[in-house]
Amino acid sequence: MEIKLKENERIDDLEFKNLKIIQNKKGFCFGIDSILLSDFSKKIKKGANVLDLGTGTGIIATLLCGKTNLKKITGIELQEEIAEMASRSIKLNNLENKFEIINENILNLPKIFEKKSFDVIVTNPPYKKKNTGIINEEEKKVISRHEITASLEDFIKVSTMLLKDKGEFYMVHRPERLVDILSTMRENKLEPKLLRFVYSNYNKEPKLILVKGIKNAKQFLKIEKNLYIYDEKGNYTEEIKKIYNK
Repeated sequence: MEIKLKENERIDDLEFKNLKIIQNKKGFCFGIDSILLSDFSKKIKKGANVLDLGTGTGIIATLLCGKTNLKKITGIELQEEIAEMASRSIKLNNLENKFEIINENILNLPKIFEKKSFDVIVTNPPYKKKNTGIINEEEKKVISRHEITASLEDFIKVSTMLLKDKGEFYMVHRPERLVDILSTMRENKLEPKLLRFVYSNYNKEPKLILVKGIKNAKQFLKIEKNLYIYDEKGNYTEEIKKIYNK
């Protein structure tokens, strides 16, 4: 299918099942965090109804359409321009029957969906608290990186409302927010079950965390072995190559 590109847009080949994605080089492009979250959550059960909160370009949802046998994934994106771009990526990949974009603030979702509507929720939310860190002048990047329109607590509370009992919650975030994440998850009956630390290399502090929670589950947290992005020579590790299908 021929898809028209707008100014500063490009089509990137995801090198997996011929999937592609449209990105705007002056907007917020996806990073390795989204790739890692799609791999971390790839054991989604067959026939699952999935929600992607803050889908952005639709990268996580697109990859999950290829990596899993989910029934449908709904991507929620607040920024109209980015939501429209993600919709064109859906058409580009012929995923209209599996992937839908809704241009909406996550805070309004309880008015749109019934409670306990989803089997799985995945999210790569803004990492920085409002009024912290360096503020990027482009509004698209501010909203993507800072909790301007919804907080970490909002993402977790909405997820609890919309997940079915024993539904799964997957998130990628920053290690410095770990206490906030785990305590807020437990307060909202999303029991943390799996945690993985991601490092740039063996000599650095952790760069990212991957967290899985289950709604109304018993208390037990498993910590997976560390994931390293680069080896001692500065090349991708074998595990990262496998995730990237290299």
